[in-house]
Amino acid sequence: MKIWVDADACPVQAKEILFRAADRTKTLVTFVANQYIKVPPSPFIRMQQVSSGFDVADDEIAKQAAENDLVITSDIPLASEVIDKGAHALNPRGEMYTTANIKQKLNIRDFMDTMRASGVQSGGQAKYSDRDKQEFANQLDRFITKAKLQG
Repeated sequence: MKIWVDADACPVQAKEILFRAADRTKTLVTFVANQYIKVPPSPFIRMQQVSSGFDVADDEIAKQAAENDLVITSDIPLASEVIDKGAHALNPRGEMYTTANIKQKLNIRDFMDTMRASGVQSGGQAKYSDRDKQEFANQLDRFITKAKLQG
């Protein structure tokens, strides 16, 4: 099991949690981004820089992620794509995307895109909170523990 991180939009606090988890659990974590991201030296942490462009990092993650891997992303279409491949997806706020909820989330996302395109202001996403950070750390820990027990 590997962890792939959609690193361009991943909050710094979530990246720090992932750095610690990689070393603590000896799990390979690859941060994929359009721009260079400084990662600590570790045999379990990698940074993969891709060319700039719309969805280039997402496309690379979707291509690389394999069954039972975990993808950290807030991008719902990417989450849907990796779930279809048998991988798992977790957003940096601690919400696990699943086959049971991803289609509904895609529909809501598409609806909100349509609303924004017609000029409706949606207010945007709330600030990344301590609670979000804790939820993410808890879900990540549960996932890795379960994967290591099954592996």
